[in-house]
Amino acid sequence: MEQKKLGFGLMRLPLKDSRDQTSVDMEQLKKMVDAFLENGFTYFDTAYMYHDGVSETAIGEALAPRHPRDSFTLATKMPLMIIRTEADQERIFKEQLVKCKVDHFDYYMAHNVCNLFYPIAQKLKTFEFMQRMKDEGKIRKIGFSFHDDAELLEKVLNDHPEVDFVQLQINYVDWDSAAIQSHKCYDIAVKHGKEVIVMEPVKGGMLAKVPADVSKIFREYEPGLSDVSWAIRFAASHDGVGIVLSGMSEIDQLMDNMSYMKDFEPMNDKEKDVALRAASIINGTIAIPCTNCRYCVKSCPRDVAIPEYFSLYNTDVLANPAGFSIQSAYYLNLTKVHGKASDCIACGNCENECPQHIKIIDMLKDVVERFESNPPF
Repeated sequence: MEQKKLGFGLMRLPLKDSRDQTSVDMEQLKKMVDAFLENGFTYFDTAYMYHDGVSETAIGEALAPRHPRDSFTLATKMPLMIIRTEADQERIFKEQLVKCKVDHFDYYMAHNVCNLFYPIAQKLKTFEFMQRMKDEGKIRKIGFSFHDDAELLEKVLNDHPEVDFVQLQINYVDWDSAAIQSHKCYDIAVKHGKEVIVMEPVKGGMLAKVPADVSKIFREYEPGLSDVSWAIRFAASHDGVGIVLSGMSEIDQLMDNMSYMKDFEPMNDKEKDVALRAASIINGTIAIPCTNCRYCVKSCPRDVAIPEYFSLYNTDVLANPAGFSIQSAYYLNLTKVHGKASDCIACGNCENECPQHIKIIDMLKDVVERFESNPPF
């Protein structure tokens, strides 16, 4: 089965209610899954934690019962952030097979390997568990998703040369980031001969809504391509990259992504230079580099809607509205069902969970200043 480079990321599925991550619009998801497969794409990536635990169930309903098993590639993850015993791994893995309605996973990984969770994986022998499942035919390829620095990645790959692939955050904005270290991590994975799966190529949707001057640069070079295509193609154009995941929440996003990835051609050097020029401009405008992964909200004792507030903040900063701000109105609406930014008690749980290493506590103070000091009504 030929595998095209675009993968369907299942962390941002279409919803019936944007305030409820479990309200997946199954009819729209089924249409998107069908269109994806009909156009020759095969790779789907889910996780135990996505959509408050229903992502695996959703794709289990939309995919396996409706399409031959050899027509798709399915990836999911062992949630290091919640396992406490080796027995948890056995239980969760069996549960995942049932939820996804399959007898094996094509790609399986330890979820969010970082300095906080890698010791858990080592203590509970997660890599050994995955290898055992692979030996039993229940996993085809084993690996891990990674959210930390290049030094730790080198250590993990030295400790576990048996892994087949690494899932890394790669996009043109983070390519030379001192915090994310996309370029350095990519180089280490390639040095170890590992297949690279790319996550967050559009940085949580941020690179789908680039500043006007960046969009102008893209249009001048290639009028027919969307802004988001630059992000997807940049990630896919590096040697060793097998799949680039895109979290698509509506059919138009899916159709756009497929249009330039169906017969993918890698970027030339000039195009890469254009993308990195765009990165320099964007990095000068983004206030908070949140990707909406939602790890932070699980551990917040005050139910502060951190990713939503950061998204509104970034939009407001970029728009810099004079007078009434629609973002302020959305913020006020969210505070009716979630804790306000000012409800933060600075416990630090969110910062321990954040793959982007954002100083969330300090950033929430900026959100308070922007949205709570002058309420819209």
